[in-house]
Amino acid sequence: MTCQTYSFFVLSVVMIYFGRFGNSLILAQLQKDIDLLKADFNSSHSDVADGGPIFTDKLLDWTERNEKQIILSQIVPMYLEILKNADKSKAHVRHISEELYTLKNSLSDGSKKAKYLMDLPKLQMSDLKIQRKAVNELFSVLQKLVETSTSIKRKRSQSQRGCRC
Repeated sequence: MTCQTYSFFVLSVVMIYFGRFGNSLILAQLQKDIDLLKADFNSSHSDVADGGPIFTDKLLDWTERNEKQIILSQIVPMYLEILKNADKSKAHVRHISEELYTLKNSLSDGSKKAKYLMDLPKLQMSDLKIQRKAVNELFSVLQKLVETSTSIKRKRSQSQRGCRC
């Protein structure tokens, strides 16, 4: 995949993932709009390839649906930020912006989860009250970890048995 197709790839993943675009006709129009946007931003410039992709390689690390919702809820606003200063008189810019706003609204749960993750390190673990609360919740947290671990092992075991390769 070339660097010029990264933005389309990310946007396609976001839109298809959330069921926004099952229709290939709409996706084809979006591809045309993105091609026009690439021309607006001169994305064929040689420096685009420097340092590799910005988003697409990160998406590969997020495999579960909830994980993807969290990361995509952070990526979509970045595209909206890029388009904020773009020429809104151009139909392709308006169309892409509208689609991204629609997607952003469907990603609100992911944004809340991302905010929680960002706030987590801010907890004052030296505070005795927080320590007490955390210790009080320790068994429940460990229980969830064991359940998650067992579930992952069970899925692996089932997928290995099911494959007759």
